Amino acid sequence: MTTAAAARENLKDIPLPRAPFLSSVMQIEPQWIDYNGHLNMAYYNVMMDRAIDEMWLQLGIGPAYMKERHCSTFTAEAHVRYVREIHLGDPVQISVYLLGADEKRLHTFEELRHATEGWLSATSENMTLHMDMQQRKVAPFPPDIRARIQAVVDSHAAVPRPEGIGRKVAMPSK
Repeated sequence: MTTAAAARENLKDIPLPRAPFLSSVMQIEPQWIDYNGHLNMAYYNVMMDRAIDEMWLQLGIGPAYMKERHCSTFTAEAHVRYVREIHLGDPVQISVYLLGADEKRLHTFEELRHATEGWLSATSENMTLHMDMQQRKVAPFPPDIRARIQAVVDSHAAVPRPEGIGRKVAMPSK
């Protein structure tokens, strides 16, 4: 059996992400606190990216996928909203919604919340591209991965949509 065939076979043993996917609980690292005494804006993205990586593992598109199939994902667009400050010592957890997908793209929405108190700190809406890493070009997902992705999109469509999807950055017109 080839490595790629073995990877496809192993996908059957990986459960699909729940709806919505819930990351592990993460801790704020001291070096992430800025001179305002709260989490620097860049590290919200770091934590949301870590949550996405956790979900990608369950989809079968993590580091082993890159190694075995020479494909990966790149974020093409992101819109982050900062709702409430997070401070050193605050545990956080991220919900990830897979809102949609096509043969080459994934549309996700993440909510970063205080892990024990539940309040919303930030959201991020993203468009992610599937990449052929040998050609460094956007490429279709393999059929087995595409089927897993669609199953998750379908399960996530059955849960209520979080507030804030599709928001744009703009000044109110006068």
